[in-house]
Amino acid sequence: MSTSQAVYAGWMEIPDSAVTGQARRLADEEALATLVMRYATTLYRVAYSVLRNPADAEDAVQEAFLRVLRHRDNLDEVRDHRVWLIRIVWNIVLDRKRRARTRPETDDVAELARVLPSNGLSAEQIAAAAQHHAHVLSCVEQLPPKEREVLHLSAFEELTSVEIASILGITESSVRSRLFRARNLMAEMLNHARSMR
Repeated sequence: MSTSQAVYAGWMEIPDSAVTGQARRLADEEALATLVMRYATTLYRVAYSVLRNPADAEDAVQEAFLRVLRHRDNLDEVRDHRVWLIRIVWNIVLDRKRRARTRPETDDVAELARVLPSNGLSAEQIAAAAQHHAHVLSCVEQLPPKEREVLHLSAFEELTSVEIASILGITESSVRSRLFRARNLMAEMLNHARSMR
């Protein structure tokens, strides 16, 4: 083999470090894709519960995954990806909310009320379920912000007190007391509505 052929052959070989780096990038991309598929809907619900705007909620979720992409080298160190991602999106939406205090908030409960299961129910049952669902959601919206946040994370996202405390940066006892107040307020509002019928 001539010298020029040997040099050309050397150019064609891929160094082991490049193969390792490429394999690592592919593994990172697969891990991120898995996180997106598994948690995007949950993160959207969390973002929407605070922002009340579909486009803003989608932007917040995208921003959360961009932050994950920037810190993808640390993915292996995260114990619970769900709680970690919810905390990221929670911080993003709260930052956006603080920056947008001058913009009026839209409480579009009707959009949430549209998405009800309708398997095997009569039209009357669907209408009654939709009405009840909308009423419960409007009661949730009337709760004070701290109680509403904790109730949403507990009831809708099914997070534990420990996970909620981690996300909100408060103690577990604060989570439990806010949840207790939220449930009592909800019971009062629902009982009041029943007595008015």
